[in-house]
Amino acid sequence: MRTAEIARKTKETDITLRLDLDGTGKVDIDTGIGFFNHMLTAFAVHSGIDLSVVCRGDLEVDGHHTVEDIGIVLGQAVAVALGDKAGILRYGSFYVPMDEALAFCAMDISGRPFLVFNAAFHDQRIGEFDTCLCEEFFRAFAFNSCITLHLRSEYGKNDHHICEALFKAAAHAFRAAITQNADGSVLSSKGVL
Repeated sequence: MRTAEIARKTKETDITLRLDLDGTGKVDIDTGIGFFNHMLTAFAVHSGIDLSVVCRGDLEVDGHHTVEDIGIVLGQAVAVALGDKAGILRYGSFYVPMDEALAFCAMDISGRPFLVFNAAFHDQRIGEFDTCLCEEFFRAFAFNSCITLHLRSEYGKNDHHICEALFKAAAHAFRAAITQNADGSVLSSKGVL
């Protein structure tokens, strides 16, 4: 079973997260930030994982701690669920169009965390979600899951569409990368990731 459950409590956030990589896209998300709930739901549904997230964060400050800490915990859960990363295809890439916006994601579940994020937003917020937090979430996720992650917005005018296309592109690339290979081997000439 490729599952994980992580609880993390700090002075800024209290998070409980459950993950099943072989799920059906069943979601239960409550972060306190409506648009972020929408993005995590899209990520789970489009990657085909089951994801439950409950977070109580210091939203009276702003959404930064909530979004970043959920990225940390989700990344940690992915790392636990994948273990030694044997038996996965490792790589995934995907384009997602969303109306006038187009986003691309490429990832390598390599054990070497890195983020290249190339997306510009037009406004500071989408609902109660600060657009700068999109990059913060993916950085925390990439570094805690030990994934090399490249995300790019090709173009777009509507920030909702740009952000959602990025999350969906990441979801589809993730779905491809965690797909199990035929023989259960580690896809590396070194024999280990």
